[in-house]
Amino acid sequence: MKINGIRRMNVIIRGGGDIGSGVAWRLHVCGFRVLITEIKRPLSVRRKVSFCEAVYDGKVTVQDVQGIHINDIKLIEDVWAGNAVPVLVDPDCKIKNEIECHVLVDCIMAKKNLGTTIHDAPLVIGVGPGFYAGGDVHFVVETKRGHNLGRLLIKGSASPDTGIPGSVMGVSEDRVLRAPCDGSWEAQKEIGDYVKAGEFIGLVSGKEVIAKIDGILRGIIRSGIDVKKGLKIGDIDPRGIKEYCYTISDKALSISGGVLEGILRKYSA
Repeated sequence: MKINGIRRMNVIIRGGGDIGSGVAWRLHVCGFRVLITEIKRPLSVRRKVSFCEAVYDGKVTVQDVQGIHINDIKLIEDVWAGNAVPVLVDPDCKIKNEIECHVLVDCIMAKKNLGTTIHDAPLVIGVGPGFYAGGDVHFVVETKRGHNLGRLLIKGSASPDTGIPGSVMGVSEDRVLRAPCDGSWEAQKEIGDYVKAGEFIGLVSGKEVIAKIDGILRGIIRSGIDVKKGLKIGDIDPRGIKEYCYTISDKALSISGGVLEGILRKYSA
């Protein structure tokens, strides 16, 4: 199936966190018309590279591409005409029934399918575990770091979630900041700050969150957000390179390449 130019191809991405935003950014700069759907209170850690932040701030820029929060679907075409990415609060992705959707990409990263079906669009791609290529989606993109990261699967599922963060410079779980209890999160540090092991990062309902390693605070969720015990609320990068806080990760770009391959396989045949 071919269409008359990718600039007329509409892609809906469910989830505007750092992975979904990496996918959105790559497709946008390649000329696709991209729309992101989100929940009312996004919980992105890597906020400086996440289009979902537009839900709070109205606008956000990720590597020179602007995301704009809209409340009216009539504004979608205007945002596209302005060479930007519309971000719509639509947890159930009802917009897929309101506009022509050539591709739907599920980047919610929930480790399970929250309702996406192979019938949602002519091409449906699931990112990460929880989807079955040839079953509930057409293709799946592998998200586990390693040899298969970003690989497009035409049958089967991505590697199951191990619950163990990928290793960076030999550091895995210790680079992740987690909520010590249920409650409201209040950060005392900012993204881009250099922190040392043992340093105070913030509070969840009065309980301290302490850095376990030295490094750059690459990501941290917004203050005032209610969190659950064990939720990832921050990420310390032991490489200590501040620029990485503001650029799309190698992982997100690898995954976005798999999504782009899936689209070209479908529509270039």
